[in-house]
Amino acid sequence: MQSNETPTCNVSKNSAMAKVLQQCKLIVWDEYTMAYKKSLEALDRTLKDLRSNNNRFGGAMILLAGDFRQTLPVIPRSTPADELNACLKSSSLWKHVKVLHLSKNIRVELQNDQSGNIFSKQLIDIGNGKFPIDMLTGCINFPQSFCQLTRSKDELIQKVFPDVSQNYRNHDWLSERAILAAKNIDVNELNFKIQEQITGELRIYKSVDSATNQDDVVNYPPEFLNSLDLPGLPPHNLQLKVGSVVIMLRNINQPRLCNGTRLAIKKLLNNVIEATILKGKYKGEDVLIPRIPMIPTDVPFEFKRLQFPVRLAFAMIINKSQGQSLSVCGINLENPCFSHGQLYVACSRVGKPSDLFIYAPGNQTKNIVYHKAVQ
Repeated sequence: MQSNETPTCNVSKNSAMAKVLQQCKLIVWDEYTMAYKKSLEALDRTLKDLRSNNNRFGGAMILLAGDFRQTLPVIPRSTPADELNACLKSSSLWKHVKVLHLSKNIRVELQNDQSGNIFSKQLIDIGNGKFPIDMLTGCINFPQSFCQLTRSKDELIQKVFPDVSQNYRNHDWLSERAILAAKNIDVNELNFKIQEQITGELRIYKSVDSATNQDDVVNYPPEFLNSLDLPGLPPHNLQLKVGSVVIMLRNINQPRLCNGTRLAIKKLLNNVIEATILKGKYKGEDVLIPRIPMIPTDVPFEFKRLQFPVRLAFAMIINKSQGQSLSVCGINLENPCFSHGQLYVACSRVGKPSDLFIYAPGNQTKNIVYHKAVQ
């Protein structure tokens, strides 16, 4: 998508998807702030072609739902300028977008909490980069009224997952809580710590990794490929217990099993995992997850990993949590946020301060906001 200057969507004119796109009047695109501008431009070109109509988007109405205070497109090893350049505000189509502002935080309103007004105003201040900053450290301090502060990671786990060894069997309890962190290293450590508290046998599933190009086979032996732990890819050593929470990393059976679906493990078999969907329209349904081949895009050579497309998800990275609503949310800021909107996304998953638990060394953390994105 980034390398091609004029990309189009891979939809042939005779396909079922093309027929839907030819007839539809309205297309709703949720969380559009995380999309590359070229993906919207590709949709524009594709709809013009499929509908044989040279009007913008082939005459269809596009409803973009999102918030530029939240995270922008993820570009590995990029600068703020790269992220701003990739986001939809930099697209030639942006000048044709009519912006409508929503004024109420429904997550907060539904809680009927006295602190709601102050909490939603504090969230907006974090999102707009207007939270008071300590001039010496460049960090913000969390006021007592904003969240519940914890003194250690262990206390954070205890507050978000109290008595997890007993409560993990209750799927309603399990589905409503998660700990968020900015970096995979923190997420992995938290996941292993929480899974340790669940009784039962630990099953280890090892992936089969192979270089897809014959010329690369000698340069990249399986042992080296096994050692790679890449974002968006399951680990080589997938360690699971019955009752653990996992998140899907690929779409394998839409709309039931999509990237981002959270599930609880029901059975761990040799060649398939049985799990129960925790949230959404298909909540409570049991599904079977097979091993599938996955090819990562952000390495300089091509290799294939055959593995179950899941990762542990008691804890998640902040970017993966965007769009999820939680009743209880913990945030581990041992490694502070490093990109626009991450702190705002993490804090706004819940509706009231008493459900937000934060571990931040010295009660201070960085709040990264690119003011050009929120203007």
